[in-house]
Order: sequence, then C-alpha cells, then structure tokens
Amino acid sequence: MIIGFTSALRSEGVAARLGLALGVSFTVAFATGLFSHFLQQPPAWLDWPSRPVWLYQLTQGVHVIAGLATIPLLLAKLWTVYPKLWQWPPFRSAAHAVERGLVLLLVAGSLFQLVSGLLNIAYTYPWSFFFPVAHYWTAFIVYGALVIHAINEWAKVRRSIPEPLDRDRRGFLLTVAAASGVTALLTVGESFTPLRQVAVLAPRAPSIGPQGLPVNRSALAAGVSAAGADYRLDIGDLSLTYADLERLPQHTVELPIACVEGWSASARWTGVRLADLARDAGAAPDAVLTVESMEKRGGYRTSEIRPPHWNDPLTLLALRVNGERLHLDHGYPVRLIAPNRPGVHQTKWVRRIVIA
Repeated sequence: MIIGFTSALRSEGVAARLGLALGVSFTVAFATGLFSHFLQQPPAWLDWPSRPVWLYQLTQGVHVIAGLATIPLLLAKLWTVYPKLWQWPPFRSAAHAVERGLVLLLVAGSLFQLVSGLLNIAYTYPWSFFFPVAHYWTAFIVYGALVIHAINEWAKVRRSIPEPLDRDRRGFLLTVAAASGVTALLTVGESFTPLRQVAVLAPRAPSIGPQGLPVNRSALAAGVSAAGADYRLDIGDLSLTYADLERLPQHTVELPIACVEGWSASARWTGVRLADLARDAGAAPDAVLTVESMEKRGGYRTSEIRPPHWNDPLTLLALRVNGERLHLDHGYPVRLIAPNRPGVHQTKWVRRIVIA
C-alpha cells in the first residue's frame, strides 16, 4: 500500500529523468569537492601543480554553483517520489529493508549536504561540528548510496526514459530545469567576472571590502592588531624588518583569491618572491615550508607550501595590493599569495616561515 499524494505530473519517466540529472550534478559536485579537499589537505605523496593559476578558482566555483543548481532538482525529485517514501509496510523482506535503508541514507545525506553547504556559503553556522570534515565524509556516504541506488534502479530507468511524456510533464521538467539554470546564472558571477552584475544570489560580492576585495576573517576577529616597529619576519636563519622587505626586489603579479565558499576576486599583488627568500635562507629545492600567522589561534593560522608552489615565481610575500599598502584586514604587514591555492591557505599576517 502506498499513501496517496496523487498528481498527474508524477510518473516513472519524470522520476527517471530527474534522477539522471541529479546523478550528473552530484557527480560534478563530488569530483570538484574532492579536488578542493585534497588541495587543502594533500597527502604526503601528492604535490598539486601551481599552474594553471585559475584551476582552483574554476573548480571551486563549479562545486558551489553545481550544489546550488542541484537544490531545485532534488526538491523536484523528492516531490515526484514522495508517495513511495511513505509506502506501507515500509519493507517486505530483509533485502528490501537494506534497499530502503540506502534510500533513507541517500535522502537524508543529500538534504544535509545541500542545506549545510548553503548555510556555509552564507557564513551561518547553527551547529557545533566542523563543517569541512562533516561535509567531506557525508559526501562519500551520499555518493556511495547514489551509485548503489542507480545500479539497483538502472533497469527501470532504461525502460522509462524512452517513453514519451505528455505536455504537462514536459512542462514540469522544463520548469525544474529553468529553476536550476536561473539559480546557476544568478550565482556564477561571484566566480565569473563578466556576469558579476547579475550575481544577485551570490552570498558574497567579490568587489565589496577594503581595497575592493572581500574579507572572510577580519583582523579583529583573528585577534591581530597593527604590527609595530618591532615587527620581524623570520625565515630560517633570516630575520627581516618590514623596511628590509621593502628594500628587496619587488615583483607584481595578478592572481585571484579563490575562497572555498565559491567567490573569487583577482588583484595585482606586489611583494617579495618567496622562492628568493627561501633560497637565501638555505632552503633546498624540495623543502616544505610552513607559514605561520600572527593570528594566535584558528584552524588556518598556519599553512604548508609544497615545492611546486613556493618555487613558482608567482608566489609572493605580498606587501601591497593594487598599488596600495595592504589593509590590516588583508594581512598587513605581509601576506602570502600563491597561484592555484585555496583562499584559506593564502595566509595573512605572516610572522614566521619554517623550512623543513
């Protein structure tokens, strides 16, 4: 027996088409999410390249936009199969119970991923758990359940897809597709500059903030005050004042800050090449550097820089942005800026660099 929530728009053909669309969107989000995770926490054997400089900007933008565009698809799919979710008795055999349990994991996990992800990009955290860890492990549960569910339902999907749909059902699917498309269009501008003016759904305008760049974590929130005359940057056996850094050869590069929340913004950064300082301090070409912030606590107060990144001439210890001395919220006196690197690892308020 299936509890009745009848509608002429529901059919196996509609459910199958929505399921295929969800399979694509979840696959894109899963793949780009894994890339983001391993770029932030690479295993010891993996050194990500520093080029192309826009790679993380692209993949993380796609990750967030794909997640947002999935929301209308998931809601439509749940509405389409809603009566089956409440069928009674809930299972008919042990095998059916396992199947229903996987569906429950898939539905609950999908809702958790999309709702928590939406709150994360809105910088709203009504929970006590660490979002990146929960988001990462739940992704494996959801995607694993999705793959098993797809295999289990594949015969039904192959049978249903060729069946023609009437005008009302086609209209329903077109409406859902339009909702996903509009969601993506009104968000993509936070990563893709030409559409920035129409990014009305983007949680963060990439041009709003000190010196025309957004700030996720201000100096006040980080507990960092303006550096005094006693500021020194320690790297290996070298200890340099701010004036020492200003006297060194200065280089200007154009690089984006690409945030895990999906927004990105490019700027012209001027400062000292990290490779030059590291070599002067005696670093071997295959050394691993750890950058430490003046920030006293926080999960991202230090960041590790592998050889492909610190040896890249585009990687700077920046003193200026767009021709101006760094604002305190952007990391004054010194911040790291490197290509193809998550924004959380573009360490601000740099105080010390350890060579290992």
